[in-house]
Formats: sequence, structure tokens, C-alpha cells
Amino acid sequence: MPHHKHRGKRFENFIFTILQSKTKKILVITLVLASLAASIMMIPTKLVLARMLPGKSANTFTVYTDTPAGSSIYQTKEVVECVENILKKEKEVTDIESFIGEGSPLDYAGLVKGSGMKKGERFAETVVNLTDKHEREEPSFLMVSRLRPVIKKSCEPLQKGTVIKLIEQPAGPPTLASIVVEVYGDVNSQVAHIAHEVASVLKQTPKVVDVDVMTEEPYDKYNIVPITEKITRSGLNVDQVNKILYVAFKGMIVAVKNTIELNDQVGIFVSLSKNTKELENSSLNALRSKLSSLFLMNKKGMMVPLIEIVDIKKVKSNRPIYHKDLQTMINVTAETDNESQVYPLLDAREKMIEYFSKKGYEVQKVPGISTYMFDLTLKDKQTNQSYLLRWDGEMKVTLDTFRDLGAAFIAALLLIFLLMVIYYKSYAISAIILGGSFLSIIGVIVGHYIADLVTPNTFFLTATSLIGFIALMGISSRNSLLLVDFTKDLIENKGIEKKRAIAIASATRAKPILLTAIAIILGSALLASDPIFGGLGVALISGTVAAVIVSIIFVPVLMDNTKAI
Repeated sequence: MPHHKHRGKRFENFIFTILQSKTKKILVITLVLASLAASIMMIPTKLVLARMLPGKSANTFTVYTDTPAGSSIYQTKEVVECVENILKKEKEVTDIESFIGEGSPLDYAGLVKGSGMKKGERFAETVVNLTDKHEREEPSFLMVSRLRPVIKKSCEPLQKGTVIKLIEQPAGPPTLASIVVEVYGDVNSQVAHIAHEVASVLKQTPKVVDVDVMTEEPYDKYNIVPITEKITRSGLNVDQVNKILYVAFKGMIVAVKNTIELNDQVGIFVSLSKNTKELENSSLNALRSKLSSLFLMNKKGMMVPLIEIVDIKKVKSNRPIYHKDLQTMINVTAETDNESQVYPLLDAREKMIEYFSKKGYEVQKVPGISTYMFDLTLKDKQTNQSYLLRWDGEMKVTLDTFRDLGAAFIAALLLIFLLMVIYYKSYAISAIILGGSFLSIIGVIVGHYIADLVTPNTFFLTATSLIGFIALMGISSRNSLLLVDFTKDLIENKGIEKKRAIAIASATRAKPILLTAIAIILGSALLASDPIFGGLGVALISGTVAAVIVSIIFVPVLMDNTKAI
């Protein structure tokens, strides 16, 4: 007798021995159910962390610099130069491009982060290009994580209130930020106050970085208003006054030059030197001193001091008002440092409930399970003003994706179950096949835990992992189907006793089941090392291993306990 037949006979006797002993059957069922419970508990205990998609190693990232409202371009430039000096020391950085007073050319991340709408002296973006990701050991997301605290510590204090954000290229759908809290209310100033309190809570939450409130705080500014009556009496006109102010502080085109080569006119731009334009400080006296040094010549050739024909008014700037769905709203944004968005959100949410409750607000959670189940409503007990804290960003995409994939998984289970019921006309057999398929989740979760142990970075359970698990349902069902069909054939056509038939079917079908599993594992091995689809590869490999064990040991025990076979 060939050697493989001896091995087949041994496995047949092994299964038959289990089926004959009630104690061994209970032991198998107990071990499998305990493994299922233990593997699922790895998720709430954070032994396996869930995330939409893992970090992506790219060849570029961007540094967003937002100085306080009212800052000059020179103040912004000072912070940007500090950022550049730190980046220059990195050997993997090939070149740096800074755009001051505007956003950088739109990239994948900038499309939704409002980069194209940035106009103003307080804004700057620095694009950092790196050596090819295949030629360096440190992935870009780890480099960003390492540089972020260094840059923020050195450069943000240069201008008090500056916010520096390091923006990576997203691995999946681009969002405004990893975590976004939309603060809704009726009065814009009060909404801004709540938004800053939300930001203060986020800043105290571990793993949450780059916290920013997307609004401008009102700042002092000076309006220079021409006095028409004095201008007319001085033999001047308002246009002259406007022009000298532009030349003095901004610069402007004062004439044009005709060119034969270009067949066009080239503007002659006049601007005062930096030292002449700059004020000593931001005080009213410094502005008056500057205006006193500017003179205009009237029609009689007399020089008239500018300070005598203008009025200076100190005013507060207007806070911008943002709306969404016709409601006043301010965004609070934050990023997570190599962490899933879900866990910091849950942590921050509990802190916010505690914080606002102590501040005299009545805090309520949104009841039920819905898209907005993490939202909070605040009611000021003194003024009865109501506010809504709505969570958005990549965190919401993560939750929505896992919810949709969960729904797809349940739909796949139901369809397989109904198909089996139609084929076998038995709920029991269908439940056995379905149960065997579902148990591949043990391998999926344990596989991610092992992968996390052997990889230098956190190995997350991602959306692609769930796609792999759903794909495994069909493969696992096929294994159980082979056993059930072959067992029924042995009992009905060959008259073999039930326990022996199950043992023979398990031993006979073990080889094709194993060969199929090996083919899946080898085919998925290449995916396992991919930064984005690694979860899919690990899910298919480890889930297949679990499905094989369940199919040839656990399913036979369930088959023996049903009268439908």
C-alpha cells in the first residue's frame, strides 16, 4: 500500500476516534469557541488595532505654516525659514520649495485641504521632495512622525499662535484631516469659543497632533481714511493719496515700457525697500511716524505731509463666518501620529463629555447606531444656547467603511445560507457550512496579531483585511461543502455507517483542501508585504489556515451531531 494511503488511514482513524468520544467532541467544540472568543477580544483590548488604511510611504510631503491672523509676510517667512533649516539637515531630502502668501500647486492631499484657496500673508506651504521610497530605509510616514515634534518645538514659538502641520499623501480617499470636529451653533463668536475649547481637549489627547481651529481670531488693525475736505483744500485729490499709500506699503505699477521683442507693454513696478516699508512695531505711534515721513506735491509744487490729510482709526478685524447646510459652523482639525483615528476619537470624546459637563453644559450623546452615533449635543445651562459637535474626517470614512463592509459580510452570510438551504433543504447542514466559514475570522485576527509582532511598524486590521475575510467566506464554504456532499454519498450509496463516512470524507478531502489552501497562501504571499494591501494578504493567508483546520476537524464534529446527515 502506498505511503500516502497509510497517512490517509491514520487521519481517518484520528477523526473517527474523536467522533466516537463524546468528551473529545466537547473538547474540540470548546477549543474552537474559546479561540473565537479570544480572537474577537483582541480588537476591544487593542491587541489588534483597526484603521481604514495604514500609513503610505511616498516620495513627498508638505508642511503647512499658518501664522496668527494679521501677521506680515516677513513674520511668516521667518517661520518658514526655520522649517527649511531643519529640513535641510535631512540627507533623504532632495529639494524644498516654499510658497509664501499662497498654497502650493494642488496635489492629492491639497485638493480637499483647501490649499488652492489660501491667499494671504499669514499662509505658507513648503513642499518637501525625498529620495525614492525604494532606495531609503525610513518610510515617509515615519520621517514625518520623527520631524513633527522637532519642527513644531523650534519654529512655532517664533510667532506666538503659529500652527505648523505636516501633511502626508493619503493612502486612501483624501479628507480634510484624520479627525475633524464640526462645531455648530447660532452665534459665530460663541461657536468659535466652543471650537477653541474642543481644540484644547484634543491637544491633551495622546497620539493627536497638528490640532488647528479653522477660523481667524479678530485682531487689531488700522484703517487709513482720506479726509476729502482737507485733501481738496490742499490742492490734491483722493487718487493721489491712495496711490502713495499703495507705493509706501505694497508697491504698484506706476508706468509701462513698450517692448519690440514681446510686442507688449511691461509694467514698471515701484516699491519701497523692505526697511522703509516696515514699521518699528505694530503700535499707532509707529504708523503715525511712518505716515509723517511721506509727502505729496500739490498743483502749486508745495509738499503736503500725508499725516495731515488722513485719519487713522483702530478697529477689530471681522471674524470669517463659515456655513454648512445653512448652519454656522467652525471646523476643528487634527491628525493622528501613526495611530488609527478611532481610538483617539473615543478617548477625546470621553474627555469632552467630562470637560463640558464641568463647564456648566448639559451634554447628551446621539442615541442609537447611525452615521452620527459619536456626535455630542451641548446646552449651556445659563444661556440655553445649544451646540452640536459632529465628527468627520478620515475617522468617519473609517467607521463608514467598516460599517459598509460589515453589512456586505452579513449579506454574504445570508446569501450563502439561503443557497445552502435551497440546495440541501436543511437548515442544520446550512448552519454547519456557514459556521465553518465564519470561523476563518479566528485566523484573520490572529494573523494580524502575529504580523504586528514581527513587523517594525504597527500592523493594522484595515478595510482590505475585511475584504479578504469576505472573500474567504466562499473558499471556506467550498471546503465544508466537499465534506458534506462526500459524506452523504458514502452513507446513501455505499451504506457506510455515519461516523466512519464522516472520517473517510475528512481524510479523502483533506488533500484537495490542503492543496487549494497552499495555492491561496502562495498567491497571497506577494500581497502580504504591500504597504496598502498587506492586510488583504495576511487575511487570506492566516484565514485560509484557520479555515482548513476548521473544515477537517471542527466541521466533522458538527456533522456528527446533526440528524440531517
